Formats: sequence, C-alpha cells, structure tokens
Amino acid sequence: MKLPPKIKDDIKDATANLNVAQKKIVQDMVEKKYARMRVQAGECVGILSAESIGEPGTQMTLNTFHFAGVAEMNVTVGLPRLIEILDGRKSISTPNMEVYLQPPYNKGKDIKKIANEIKEIKMSELISEISLNIADSSLELSLDKAILEDLELDSKTVKTLLTKKLKAGFKAELAEEFLIIVRLSEKTKDLKELYRLKETIKGVYVKGVKGVTQVLPIKKGDEFIIITAGSNFKAILKLDYVDPIRTVTNDIFQIEEVLGIEAARSAIINEAYKVIQEQGLNVDIRHLMLVADTMCVNGKVKGITRYGIIREKTSVLARASFETPLRHIFNAAKIGEEDVLNSVVENVMINQPVPIGTGLPGLVTKVK
Repeated sequence: MKLPPKIKDDIKDATANLNVAQKKIVQDMVEKKYARMRVQAGECVGILSAESIGEPGTQMTLNTFHFAGVAEMNVTVGLPRLIEILDGRKSISTPNMEVYLQPPYNKGKDIKKIANEIKEIKMSELISEISLNIADSSLELSLDKAILEDLELDSKTVKTLLTKKLKAGFKAELAEEFLIIVRLSEKTKDLKELYRLKETIKGVYVKGVKGVTQVLPIKKGDEFIIITAGSNFKAILKLDYVDPIRTVTNDIFQIEEVLGIEAARSAIINEAYKVIQEQGLNVDIRHLMLVADTMCVNGKVKGITRYGIIREKTSVLARASFETPLRHIFNAAKIGEEDVLNSVVENVMINQPVPIGTGLPGLVTKVK
C-alpha cells in the first residue's frame, strides 16, 4: 500500500532509534490502520462532517475572551467565532494578530519600542486638550509632552502632519512648544466648520500600522511575541523585525489576499480546530478539512451561505433546497436550465435513491 509522504516522514522520524525488524512492525501497523481509516467509495462524507461538527457545536458557549489589563482587547471564541469562520464573513468582530519577532527582538530587546511602532497612533492620543476660541475662529491644541517623548515625536512634526491633512481655508501654526493653533482663513467665519474640524483632527493618522488599535507584548515559551487588537497583515509583514513565516492573523480574507487560497484553506482549518479544542470538544480534523475544501474549491473563499457556496452549486434543486426556492426555480426556468440529479439533495426531493452507499452502483445490461 502506498502511504502519503507526510505519514512516511512521520514514521521515519518516530522510528529513527529502532532496528530493522521493529521498523517493519511499525510500518505494518500504520498501513493496517491507514487502510481501515480510508473512506469507502460512495460514503456520505458531507452528511457525516455536518453532523460531526453540528452536534458538538450545540454544546459551545457564546462568549468572548478578554485580555486582562488592556482595554478593547477581546477575542471572540466559541460558537460566534465558528459561525464567523464558516459563514466567510469579511468583517469579523475581533480581528487580531500574533506578531512573532526576529532575533534579538524576540528575546525582549526594545520590545516596548517595537510595540509602540506597531500600534496605530491618532492625533486624539497626542492632544491633552482642545479649546475652541470663538472670537478668533480658531482651535487651540495642547499636546501631551510625556506621550510625544514616549513616541519620539516633536511638535514641529505634528504641526507638519496636521498642515498636510487640513482642508483649504485652514492653517496650522506653532504658538508655543506644545501648543498648536488651527485658524479659519479670513474669508470663512463658519463655526460649524470649526466644530467639524475638531472631530476631523482627532482622527488624523500620525504613525504606526493602520488598523492596529491595541498592542500587548507577552512571553510565549522562551520568546516574546506581540498580540494586537485589529489586523493589517500586509503592512505588518513588511516590517524588518517581524518574522513573516510564523506571524498569523485570524482574518482569513487578509490571508487569502496576501498569501493565496491554499494559505486561506489552512487558516480556516486551524481557526475552526482552535475554537473546537478551546471548548474541550473532540472533532476529527478531516471533517474540518472537507468544509475548508468546499469553501475554497473555486479559488476564492466562499461562506456556507446562500450568497456563498450555495450560489455556486450547479444543481437548481440543490440551490432551491437551501433558501428562497421560488426565486431559484423561476430563474432556472427563464433560461431553460437542466438538472442532472447527480447529488444527494435533488434525488431526495424527487423520491429517487440517492447516489451514495448502496445507491451508488448502477446495473447496465443488454436486453434482446
């Protein structure tokens, strides 16, 4: 029997210290188990996988895990996270990354400085107070000296950034070392514009990786990693001190965009398996592999919804069995679509034996 290369390599590693006779015994045992584990032709693997994931799924909790000591640092776990993955949702409720670092930074060197460089800094974090001067039609921005020093910024840099972002009709000037005044030009004395500008200034991007709202350096094993709230996988991989091979995000669509469909398939399996293991449930990984294959079979990640893989099905009756049956049947009738009835659902609908198990083989005979 021909074993897959991965199993052969595992046997080789595990039996490195055994003699030839012992290696032969292990090889025979693995081959027997592999033969027993293989799925028979006509086995209804889809239904088995659906039941095997669905039944333990009813025992999952509906909660989020919170990282102690950091505001806004939550991770969705349990059933809500599993639904997010299988539905193929593009905007997930708690995107996060595990950022692994290159030596010597993974041993703790400049870890706080690196964390500050990764975190997205907006103008609202640098300003301690915004005062509105109605008589002068201006905004007075008091900068926080301690935060500026911590982020290695100065008032001139902040003023230059603001000037670039301001709309026509406004100008920024440095009045004192930590005081910036933003004035309306003489032509426009509209107070509403001033209030709108106040909110715009708060959201101006200063530095860091866009989308990363919180950072938390932690020790994992014998090295330091940075956990983030918010995800920008493409930008984080460009940083020199980041290890691009081990850094991961829980956003499957970002993985698909940066690394391709095979990586996205692996991410679906890993993320779903992680959720199931965290809940203390036991589901064979091959069920999750089948789900991931189904979601990625067309080269794009599609959720298990009527807008995802159901829309891609070639069978009219299979599409109609999921949701909105009349719409599917009317649309198929308009263009004269045919259904060859080669799957389970459509044969159940018209009361024929389904092409699985004993219903799979057909008998062809010549009749005189």
